Amino acid sequence: MRISVVIPSYNRRHTLERALQSVFEQTSPVDEVILVDDGSTDDSAVMTAQLFPETKIIRQSNHGVSAARNRGIRAARHDWIALLDSDDSWLPHKIQSIREAALQHPGHVLYHSDEIWMRRCVRVNPMQKHRKSGGWIFKQCLPLCAISPSASVLRKSTLQTLDLFDESLPACEDYDLWLRLCHRFPVYFIEQALIIKYGGHEDQLSRKYPAMDRYRVRALHRLLETESLSAEHFEAARATLRTKLDILWKGARKHGNYQLIDEIEPLRRHWCKNNGQSTC
Repeated sequence: MRISVVIPSYNRRHTLERALQSVFEQTSPVDEVILVDDGSTDDSAVMTAQLFPETKIIRQSNHGVSAARNRGIRAARHDWIALLDSDDSWLPHKIQSIREAALQHPGHVLYHSDEIWMRRCVRVNPMQKHRKSGGWIFKQCLPLCAISPSASVLRKSTLQTLDLFDESLPACEDYDLWLRLCHRFPVYFIEQALIIKYGGHEDQLSRKYPAMDRYRVRALHRLLETESLSAEHFEAARATLRTKLDILWKGARKHGNYQLIDEIEPLRRHWCKNNGQSTC
């Protein structure tokens, strides 16, 4: 199992060294490390070249995390892609555990694991809704992102079949990809924490883009319109979309967010009509 690591980064000098160090401290070494510097204005690339010279550095103007990941995936030389966000880190045995799982349970297109959450240097327990699992998990993917990118190792050919990450989504691009993948394939889950996710910092996407469900409804709409879902999956996805649209619309009205109302109203009317309702 030959693995290329893809790390997108934008002005993350303060966390990138930790992420890279965790890659190079693996008990089972990876085969390639790619950093995609997405238009950083700090010295991220300089630090990487100095401290981690084995890293392949790709520089591009700022196009967002999806474009950066896609650039790295396309450049990768190996059959398996390990994703790592620049503000996360791996535990030393992550890659060894993934390779062992792939040997013992072959045939999957994606392997992922549990995770440790840190908020401002304090370990916190994820809520039940964030619990990870394996198998046919499409329905678990509908409410929220059910797989952490930094925990996943997946086939490059599968990513290519899915047309990679959606570069039109500024956030929730991982949610969108997992929906498109998990209605087609089962995934394998390692019930062991192999990564550390660090939250609470100012440059998290969830802080930059409020009302994140606006991007999830876009992903759900496209899924329903373009993918060949089973009847069961279609109904589950449509119900989730309707619920998210109603919550967004009510919240936008309450707070006078007319821009959000204008953004979601066409989708809301479309799915009301699609559901046989004249009004919503």
